[in-house]
Amino acid sequence: MTDQSRMTIYDRRESQVRSYCRSFPVEFTAGRNATLTDAEGREYIDFLAGCSSLNYGHNDPDMKAALIDHVSRDGIAHGLDMHTDAKTAFLEAFERLILRPRGMEHKVMMTGPTGTNAVEAAMKLARKVTGRETIVAFTNGFHGMTMGALAATGNAGKRAGGGMALHGVVRMPYEGAMEGVDSLAMIEAMLENPSSGIDKPAALLVEPVQGEGGLNAASADFLRGLKRLADKHGALLIADDIQAGIGRTGTFFSFEGMDVVPDLIPLAKSLSGMGLPFAALLLRPDLDIWKPAEHNGTFRGNQHAFVTARIALEKFWADDTFAKEVQGKGEFLGRRLSEIATLIPGARLKGRGMMRGIDVGSGEMAEAICATCFEHGLVIETSGAHDEVVKVLAPLTIPEAQLARGLDIIESAVRAQLGNGTPMAAE
Repeated sequence: MTDQSRMTIYDRRESQVRSYCRSFPVEFTAGRNATLTDAEGREYIDFLAGCSSLNYGHNDPDMKAALIDHVSRDGIAHGLDMHTDAKTAFLEAFERLILRPRGMEHKVMMTGPTGTNAVEAAMKLARKVTGRETIVAFTNGFHGMTMGALAATGNAGKRAGGGMALHGVVRMPYEGAMEGVDSLAMIEAMLENPSSGIDKPAALLVEPVQGEGGLNAASADFLRGLKRLADKHGALLIADDIQAGIGRTGTFFSFEGMDVVPDLIPLAKSLSGMGLPFAALLLRPDLDIWKPAEHNGTFRGNQHAFVTARIALEKFWADDTFAKEVQGKGEFLGRRLSEIATLIPGARLKGRGMMRGIDVGSGEMAEAICATCFEHGLVIETSGAHDEVVKVLAPLTIPEAQLARGLDIIESAVRAQLGNGTPMAAE
C-alpha cells in the first residue's frame, strides 16, 4: 500500500483541522531517539520532537521497559487522584531530584493531561487567590487552545477559532517586541497609572522563551522585573514552562540561574518523559487554597506517565551530567545556526539552549526552507507571528553527529532557496 492510498482514510474521515500532517504527508510507523521511519522504510531526522514533548527522544529504552513492566503486572491504569504506587514514586523523585535541590517548596497539582489544562488551572487559581479577574499576558504569547488559555494567547488565527469574545486578559509588549521601547518600563508605567484603564491584575503570565511566538527569549532582568512588579501590585507571576522547560534550555526550568522563582509554573509536554499526556501546575504552598475537587478532571495524573516520568527524572536529573551535555549541544546549535544565518541578508539567531532557530525574514522563505528540509529527510517546522522562524526542537538526547547532519540539511536548503546550492539528504 502506498503513502497516497493511506492518505485516503484521513481525507475521508479526519477533520480538516489537522495541520502537521499537511507539512509532513507520509505515514510514520516507528521512532527511536531522533529518528523517525515512515511506511516506506525511509528515515528522517526529527527536529520537531512533538513540539518539545519528546525531549528525551522517541521510545527511550528504560522508560519503555518500565512502562511495559507496569502494564504487564496489571499496574493501576487509571486512578483519578487516588493514591497509587506510581504516583508516590513520581512525587518522591520529583521532590528529591527537582524541587529540593533548587530550594523550591512548591506543591504539585495534577491537572488535565495537556498544557492548556495547566495554564487554565494557574489562571483560575490566581483569580481565586487575589479576587481579581485581569491577567496580563504578552505579545506573541501562546498558552493553549481552551477558552481561558486562548484569551491569553496572542495569535489572531488561533483566537479566531474561539468563535466569541475572549475576556479577562490585557496584552503587554514582551521584551524586545517594540523597537526602541523598554517593555518593562512601559508595563510598570501602565500598572502604576490609575488612569491607564488596566485593572489591578491577578497575575502576569509569561513564557521565559516563547515557543510558538518566534523563540523570543526573556532576559533575567526582564523576568526579575516582572516578579518585582507582580509582588508590588499584589499579583502572581505565572511562568509557562510547558515548551521551554524540562531541560530544553539546558536546565530543568528555563528560568534557572536568573534569580527568580515564579509563584505558579505550568508544566506539560516532556514532563512524562516519552510523549504520554501529563500536565501539572507547581504552586507555592500558601497559594494552595483549593477546596477538595474544586478544580478536577477525569484524567488528572496519568498513571502510565507517572511511571515514565519517574524514570526520566532518575536517569537524566540525578546529577548535572545531562544538563551539561544539553548545554554543550545548545552552544554547538547556536554556533551553526549563526553561521547559517549569515547566508541570508537580515536573518538572525533566536532562542536559547536547544530551543533555537533562525528568523529568515518572511514566512514564505521559512516555509520553503522547511519543505525542502523534509524532502531531504529532516522534519522541522516554523514559528513566529508570520511563521518567519525556522525552529529547531531536536530531542535533547540526539547524537551530536546526527544533530550536525540535520543542520547540514538546513544549510543546504537555505543555499538552495538562495539559488547557490543543491540540498543534501539525511544520509
